[in-house]
Amino acid sequence: MNVLRWWKLLVVLSGVVVVPAHAELEIVITEGMNDARPVAIAPFIWNGATVAPPQDMAEIIARDLERSGRFRPMAVADMPEQPINAATVNLATWRSRGIEAVVVGKISETAPGQYQVGFELIDIFKGKEKPGSVAALASSSVIEARQHLVQAAGVRMHAHKMADIIYEKLTGERGAFATMIAYVNIDRSDRLPYKLFVADSDDYNPRVIASTTEPLMSPAWAKDGHRIAYVSFEKGRSQLFVQDIFTGERQVVAAFPGHNGAPAWSPDGTKLAMSLSHEGNPEIYIYDLATRQTRRITQTSGGVIDTDPTWSPDGQYVAFTSDRGGKPQVYRVHIASGQTQRISFEGDYNSEPEYSPDGKKMVMINRTAGQFRVGIQDMASGNLEVLTDTQLDQSPSLAPNGSMVIYAALHRGQQVLAVVSTDGRFKARLQARKGEVRAPAWSPFLD
Repeated sequence: MNVLRWWKLLVVLSGVVVVPAHAELEIVITEGMNDARPVAIAPFIWNGATVAPPQDMAEIIARDLERSGRFRPMAVADMPEQPINAATVNLATWRSRGIEAVVVGKISETAPGQYQVGFELIDIFKGKEKPGSVAALASSSVIEARQHLVQAAGVRMHAHKMADIIYEKLTGERGAFATMIAYVNIDRSDRLPYKLFVADSDDYNPRVIASTTEPLMSPAWAKDGHRIAYVSFEKGRSQLFVQDIFTGERQVVAAFPGHNGAPAWSPDGTKLAMSLSHEGNPEIYIYDLATRQTRRITQTSGGVIDTDPTWSPDGQYVAFTSDRGGKPQVYRVHIASGQTQRISFEGDYNSEPEYSPDGKKMVMINRTAGQFRVGIQDMASGNLEVLTDTQLDQSPSLAPNGSMVIYAALHRGQQVLAVVSTDGRFKARLQARKGEVRAPAWSPFLD
């Protein structure tokens, strides 16, 4: 493994295509469900003249909550009842099973391909049965109720949005299920083995936005959720592109002699930080998309490598990896003044930083006992906690609510994606059904 990820230079993009694809990843939960909160998502009631939507909205919500690591949804077969609305929920029955919250819902067809979708979220331990009826639910136990008009094409994404609402109501933290991920799939049996995918956060509705015969890596999302930056080796040299994921339109934003790589969007989406070597060794630069001008913000020499930039949420700093001290560590530079300081100190190797949404923490790759693992550092104290126990971890990317990290790892000799909660309790593996996957990037919130 090249510790400073010089593999990012080996990118050749032979063409850009936008085509539909089947789901590529299989999610396998590996750790952390024992202390998850027990909840139940009852099957939604269907009311319509034609067939129900092909997507099972209750199942999508249940799987979203499970993937968060915070909840353990009850299997439908184990449910003591399948209530049709809040009034038909028997609180005592669910309490006896230890269930904390129940979701009930209804889907009504209002026109061909159009549905009225509603749900109620019931806090089982908050409500009280009315006298004379153990099944009657006091209105105080309904802690959220929503109804929306949904088109058939948007049913699955709307289920993710409902899961976001439920997650936030139960945790106080915004959900991140109605988001997207980008990743590279490598299938060497394919004529174009390297493909850049974008997909829903659970990997449904994947689309290929770039295909190539050579390695393709390092996607980075813009704040608007419409654009992705990446590096290509078209024409025999590295180039940095920005592409609209919906139209396929793209533009070259860096094609200097030498290395052009490691794109990172500014919080306002108007600039890109990147690593360029046209003036000597790789340094950190900022590219303004409006003026198309670049400005160098680090100053080193003698073969030092500065790479992997990431912006602070307030846009005042860019953190990056540098071996200026002899081994890779994380530094940050104040953009206005150019003042630079080292910010990682635990261990002899730290790289690939990314700020948490509130700027209070930072995920990075830390070398621990000879293994490259995902760690999270508290910015105030400098304390670092190792979150993973996988092998050759790289490319960590935070969910926009800061609750989860998606990253690349080695599993049984293959490159896979993995997910870990930022408290380290929940872990899952996203295994490619065919080939290998790497270079994940979690989108921002999409609304």
